[in-house]
Amino acid sequence: MKWKNHKYGTETSFYPLGPFKVRLPFLHYRFEFPDYLQGLLMCAVDLAAIPLMVELLGMPFEAAIAIVMINGFLYLFHHILGDPVIPGWITPAVPLLIAYVQTFDPGPDRVHALIAFQMTLGMLAIVLGQTKLASKVVKLIPSAIKAGVIIGAGLAAIVVVFKEGGRFEQFPITITIAVGLAFYLIFSPHFAELKLRNKFWANFGKLGIFPIIILAVVLAPLVSEANWPDIEWGLTQPNFALMFNEYTVFGVGLPDTSMFLTAIPTALAAYIVLFGDILQSKAILDEADEIRADEKVDYDANRSHLIFGGRNVLMSIFGPDVVMCGPLWAAMQVVIVERYKQGREAMQSIFGGSGSFRWGHKHRVITPSSG
Repeated sequence: MKWKNHKYGTETSFYPLGPFKVRLPFLHYRFEFPDYLQGLLMCAVDLAAIPLMVELLGMPFEAAIAIVMINGFLYLFHHILGDPVIPGWITPAVPLLIAYVQTFDPGPDRVHALIAFQMTLGMLAIVLGQTKLASKVVKLIPSAIKAGVIIGAGLAAIVVVFKEGGRFEQFPITITIAVGLAFYLIFSPHFAELKLRNKFWANFGKLGIFPIIILAVVLAPLVSEANWPDIEWGLTQPNFALMFNEYTVFGVGLPDTSMFLTAIPTALAAYIVLFGDILQSKAILDEADEIRADEKVDYDANRSHLIFGGRNVLMSIFGPDVVMCGPLWAAMQVVIVERYKQGREAMQSIFGGSGSFRWGHKHRVITPSSG
């Protein structure tokens, strides 16, 4: 196992592949079971894309879940190819994309509009990454603007929960207790000292937000803010044939040139939104670098553009996705990095944390359905 021979202050070992640095589990990084558990539990988040595709495109559930599974597999590309982040959706741009696609008639026209948009967005990212313009833009942006984007992204995430009609009104007790406990477990110096003195709390702290999620799942029904789910376990049955025949270029054909030209303004707007994720990725990892001098982490905005750009292009061909393929899932990146800051014993490498999380997140073959 090459990761056991890692030298202080250097990158973890990898296989060079052009602009990419290929890392494989167990060989190049230690498998982190706590992060795998978190990913396994959080896999339900991706299923939220299904109703969006069903409503927007009239897509059957079986076809929609096939797209979710393909997207979940492509998440692995980031850490495997050398991008030390947990990727996610381009969430703030989802309403923008839905509004754009809804201007087209239901049926093949909407599918073509989605394909053209996602392929255009992906090609834009690839061009910026290949020409190395992405990293130059990051460096040229003044620090004050970067700080504003990063702070604004955090505030926007809070507003979604606490705004009038937001989730806090639905689950006030659950959110209050869960968020309070989360801040204590992740950021509290008192809990950090407790982990040093007690082995039980040290192991408990390694679980990240896993205990908090379990608490929320149990607490919400106990305080009558949610119903106990009626869970039926079974194997999901994605219909890849239906997806390919009715919702991809293999069935409906390539969009006309006019579709691609029409998609450019919306693709540019979506890119402006996701560029904030690039700034956040760098800021979060730079902060960790100050604490974890034992590992040199190479975050390259150009490489990131090539990977998430490639994901968008692949999805536009094999399964166009309403939520798109973004460069960062900020909330989970923060959780993983905070555990990474606890030292090499807690997490051997940032790639171990992000990779193990994504391997767990990918395992959604057996899925519960609540009635």
